Amino acid sequence: MGSSLLVYTLAQRQIRAALKESKSTIKNQLGKATDHPTLRWIFQRFQCINLVKLNNEKHVSNWTQERDFILHLLPEYCLVYYQSIT
Repeated sequence: MGSSLLVYTLAQRQIRAALKESKSTIKNQLGKATDHPTLRWIFQRFQCINLVKLNNEKHVSNWTQERDFILHLLPEYCLVYYQSIT
């Protein structure tokens, strides 16, 4: 449990630091701009992304510019998981 909380806190700090460094914001649950999002909210923003395979081609549904922006706030090694998307 302690390790999970440590990873959660470090990821949240990474996103918040990247937002402050780029002087950017994202929308919170109320639709207001914030540079202090929770990691839980970030995880919720990545729900509903689906990888669809049609005629041996991969397509991603529900990918938005906001999700792409958030993904680029994370370290480079996180991009590996979404390589087929970006």
